Amino acid sequence: MRSVNKVIIVGHLAADPEVKQTVQGVTVADFSVATNRDWKTTEGESRHATDYHKVVAWRKLGEICGTYLKKGAGVYMEGRLVNRKYKDKQGLDRYITEIVADMVNFVSFKKNAGVDEMNLVEVDGSVEEA
Repeated sequence: MRSVNKVIIVGHLAADPEVKQTVQGVTVADFSVATNRDWKTTEGESRHATDYHKVVAWRKLGEICGTYLKKGAGVYMEGRLVNRKYKDKQGLDRYITEIVADMVNFVSFKKNAGVDEMNLVEVDGSVEEA
């Protein structure tokens, strides 16, 4: 059976990307993308919620995200979900789910008009991470 692991996110950066180098010298950018949901309750009351998604971009894509993305910037991105385990400073096992970006488009939004411009910059980051 064939599997699919594909994530598409359209939202805004919650903070500036944090760009680092691995021990092997590979660039990696970590950032969070906020997406909003609006709905009405059964009583007709409007509700709003924001979800935050941890994103990782590797190599050239990470460099470009670190250079051009800033807090509040609009993005359309595609990638895949990855679950990983790591040890915290106390030596305890921790688990995290993050999106590994394969492609990022920088997007500008206009209030009350939805997405205004798309595909301003597209970078393919499909090279496997370290």
